[in-house]
Amino acid sequence: MSTIFLIVGAVFVGIAGLLHLFIFLLESVLWNRPSIWMRFGVKTQEDAEVLRPMAYNQGFYNVFLALGAGAGLVMLASPNVMQAGAALSIFVCLSMLLASIVLVFSNPKLARAAAAQGTAPLIGLILLIMAITTA
Repeated sequence: MSTIFLIVGAVFVGIAGLLHLFIFLLESVLWNRPSIWMRFGVKTQEDAEVLRPMAYNQGFYNVFLALGAGAGLVMLASPNVMQAGAALSIFVCLSMLLASIVLVFSNPKLARAAAAQGTAPLIGLILLIMAITTA
């Protein structure tokens, strides 16, 4: 494995994980604040209440992706399970990237949010694949 690609790729996996942890906080912990649900395009308190269970659930998907990224990073740091860590990190990044693509197709107005959600995992994914395929 190429060490430089692995290290830089791991940094982007970490950034992606932290971003998804932040999204979890917004959707599952802080959703009741109007300043939060308005970020997601929700216009009224009534709509925010209707969407609250969905946002809560969706937030947990994000925290699980963040935890997967964290576990992958821990495994990448251990020579005994480095390959498994790379596989887990690639899977998590691919999941994050595909979720951002689904977000754009479901609502093109959310392209900016999807780009924010998908850029770090895309870069991490590319770098990890390069790390695996180069010596």
